[in-house]
Amino acid sequence: MGFINGVTMVLVLVMLATQAVADSKVPEKLVYELSWTGISVGTASQEITEDGTTRKIVSTARSNDWLSTFFPVEDRIESSYDRNRGPFPGLARHYRLKTREGSRQRDREIFFEQERGVAHYRDNLKGDKVDIPIPVDTIDVYGSFYYIRYLPLEVGKSPTVNILDSKRQRRIAVRVLRKERIKTVFGEVNTIVIQPMVASEGVFEGKGTVHIWLTDDERRIPVRARTKVTVGSVTATLVERIPGK
Repeated sequence: MGFINGVTMVLVLVMLATQAVADSKVPEKLVYELSWTGISVGTASQEITEDGTTRKIVSTARSNDWLSTFFPVEDRIESSYDRNRGPFPGLARHYRLKTREGSRQRDREIFFEQERGVAHYRDNLKGDKVDIPIPVDTIDVYGSFYYIRYLPLEVGKSPTVNILDSKRQRRIAVRVLRKERIKTVFGEVNTIVIQPMVASEGVFEGKGTVHIWLTDDERRIPVRARTKVTVGSVTATLVERIPGK
């Protein structure tokens, strides 16, 4: 995998795999620095909020000035859930991915009608519209990592979840690889290292090459994400956590 694909993968993976589990305070915001072999290439952030019965997660990722001169990245992902139904983060209702990565742009939405067992996929740039049958517990690929982290994580186990990834409904596994003590913004902490087995197009072409470090406590905060590239690796490192009131 090339350097650019690696940067893009981590930018989006940070958006997919950040935030604490259900008993953490909401709202909360996490901020990450992205680097390639020690060189800063961008930042990413994620914020979770609640309004009535709706839980909303908004993530953004942006390349810095150096990378933007030849490969600008500006991504935004929004997901919303019925927080009173289903396991954390809730029953999936709406997902939108809007990205600019170099010359490539995407604007896709999924509307979930869980009660009818169907999801409506829309490509706002190409005009594609597809209705996809789904199992009742299907969630978008973004929220799936929240669900996985809410489960007991045991080394050697691979919990699974039904996801709708673009137009594809399938069940994916997340490998729980090991426990490791690392230096973080919180000091030295014990972590659990997981490997999402996502094998999708575009940013996930690494087919399971990304590792994520979660704090080994009830918060399960993702403090690091890393993927190998042709030369070196791209890493997302948590630099700030802003808890809610």
